[in-house]
Amino acid sequence: MNASLNRLAAYQPQALALLRIVAGYTFLLHGSAKLLSMPHVAMFDGLQLFSLYGLAGVLELVGGLLLVLGLFTRPVAFVLSGQMAVAYFMAHASQGSVLMPLLNGGESAVLFCFVFLYLFVAGGGAWALDNRLSNN
Repeated sequence: MNASLNRLAAYQPQALALLRIVAGYTFLLHGSAKLLSMPHVAMFDGLQLFSLYGLAGVLELVGGLLLVLGLFTRPVAFVLSGQMAVAYFMAHASQGSVLMPLLNGGESAVLFCFVFLYLFVAGGGAWALDNRLSNN
């Protein structure tokens, strides 16, 4: 069992990169839905760029793209983690118990917050453009 776990540990940088890429892509979709209507989400029709939702859309689109690329991973992840903490407390915690994200609709905000916090600490893993910049 220990030998199997040790073999799996060798793939940690790739697993971290997959987490970064999937989380970034998912976040990017939130931003593109808000700002580009792709995919179309009726709730965002008529969204004003200079509003909280507009600012969130910019952070999600640009930040998500940077995470997918693994560029400036740590500072971007830090900002996005903070964005999701603010989103949780502003939009979800007031909808019920702060300790019950399942009941107040804040599960994805909490998960994004802590995934991004982890990426801030761990970095981008394999396949990140950050790795190319640090080698030069």
